[in-house]
Amino acid sequence: MAEISGGEVIVRMLQAEGVQKVFGIIDGTYFGFYASLRSHGIDLVTPRHETSAVHMAGAYARLSGRLGVCMASNGPGVANALPGIAVEQAEGNRVLVVTSCRRPGIAYPDRGGSYQCFDQSGVIGKMAKWSCVIASFERIAELVRMALRKSWEGRPGVVHIDVPENIMNTRVKAEPAYWAPHQYRRTSPTAPAPELVERATDMLIAAEQPLIHAGSGIIHAAAYAELAQVAELLCAPVSTSWSARGVLSETSELALPMIHVKLNQLARNDADLVLALGTRLGETDWWGKAPYWRHPSKQKTIQVDADGEMLGMNKPADLAILADAKLFLAALALRLAARKGEIRSDARQRNIARYNETKQRDRKGWDRALADRSAPMNPAHVASVCRDFFPDDAILVADGGNTTIWASFYHQMRVPNTLLSTFKFGMLGAGVAQALGAAVAFPGRQVVCIIGDGAMGFHPQEIETAVRNKLQVVYLVLCDRAWGMVKINQSFALRPIKTLLKKHLDPDENIGTDLGEIEFDKLALSMGAHGERVSDPKELKPALERCRASGRCAVIHVDVNPVKHMWAPGLVHFKDMHQEPKGK
Repeated sequence: MAEISGGEVIVRMLQAEGVQKVFGIIDGTYFGFYASLRSHGIDLVTPRHETSAVHMAGAYARLSGRLGVCMASNGPGVANALPGIAVEQAEGNRVLVVTSCRRPGIAYPDRGGSYQCFDQSGVIGKMAKWSCVIASFERIAELVRMALRKSWEGRPGVVHIDVPENIMNTRVKAEPAYWAPHQYRRTSPTAPAPELVERATDMLIAAEQPLIHAGSGIIHAAAYAELAQVAELLCAPVSTSWSARGVLSETSELALPMIHVKLNQLARNDADLVLALGTRLGETDWWGKAPYWRHPSKQKTIQVDADGEMLGMNKPADLAILADAKLFLAALALRLAARKGEIRSDARQRNIARYNETKQRDRKGWDRALADRSAPMNPAHVASVCRDFFPDDAILVADGGNTTIWASFYHQMRVPNTLLSTFKFGMLGAGVAQALGAAVAFPGRQVVCIIGDGAMGFHPQEIETAVRNKLQVVYLVLCDRAWGMVKINQSFALRPIKTLLKKHLDPDENIGTDLGEIEFDKLALSMGAHGERVSDPKELKPALERCRASGRCAVIHVDVNPVKHMWAPGLVHFKDMHQEPKGK
């Protein structure tokens, strides 16, 4: 009987799950875990902060469809990871967090005066899908199986195992039983009941103007082709949640990109039937309520979700279907194709044409900002130039308040699952590490992070992580030297008429909104990355060309006009979204 550490037992189970990467910072309290990774074919990727490890794991999971795994050491390491856990749980990314804790007799409960000790599982259990403490070597395999089972049930999120340092590191003579994943969890997606597919088909064919609303469930199911096929068969427009933007290419005439806020509200009121796929219809969807959507008395809803707890959560479902989105859409497409002659497409096509005229008018209006060639530049140029410069499958990470809005309005999503942000949590700074996780998931694809200087200030040290791990991320840091989104809202709260007329207040009138300058290009150079600084829009493309030629992580310090940056498009809708809709 061979000797094995508790940490190696966990590693062998992760190997069986197909895990290829673990993100985290090394520490002696879980040496038995990370020291076993390489011998079992798993790479350890080490950032410089534990919350970055969680964000890297979350981005890696969302893009690759694999389980994201990260680790944090007891006490301060776990405390540092907590912000990342909150974000990745909110965003719905499948992450397993492995932490060490103090030995039994000191922890659970704290003996009093213990070093680096707090109720790690208790705290994380309030934030994540599931958390437990593994209190004995004999129960490691059982509880890791439970964690993995919870991870793959329902809506993706964060699960956590907390392992005492002595159990993690001590080698004992044992022969743990290792089960294949199919022996302890569901490994196939949930298929829809055929009779429910038939009912959905009947309802969609009978509808005058159906609308499809897609959420992150489309991403987790990788149901992009099936979504496009069903939308085309139905001649139905497709709106999305913020985080699902681009699941249908925005080059499609059927796509209603979320930046066209008023158009989305019009289409949602035109629809007499909504097919809601993998979405809770949450706050950024206006809770599915009137006046932003048609009243439920005049609008039927078919809701499809892999998690039964999501069905009818915020909008009443006339037909609730527990199923994987990809399997449901594939079955629906077969039935719609068989009954294609029954689909009344003429009126639907007229509406689609009307919607596309509105999209073109909106785009023409927004693109007027690109005629502004002054320096420091109008922030509209950054995402626009990047859209033209990088390939369609480049992964865009957007981070910051107004910076994310500017990026959203001037970037067209042409390939599904190529956008990362924290749409459900709005966490500043997460994008720095999300970009690294994206580069690890797809080393052959370009990763671009458009980020505000405030957000970049949270985790600039991870530029060194990119350099050390040869991750060719390009960071474009929009520098207005202010908390821009807060500043515009605060200005209206303080002096609304002056703000409206002059577009800004005098320097001494705002409260705590202004920042000093960080020269991010020079900061990048100090860590071995390529650095550029641009102010004139005509300098941006040549700077990107030099970044690409460098073959390294690159940072472009982009000086943007601070007043123009404050006035990001669509801010009024963002503010309205946080008010409770007046309809019922």
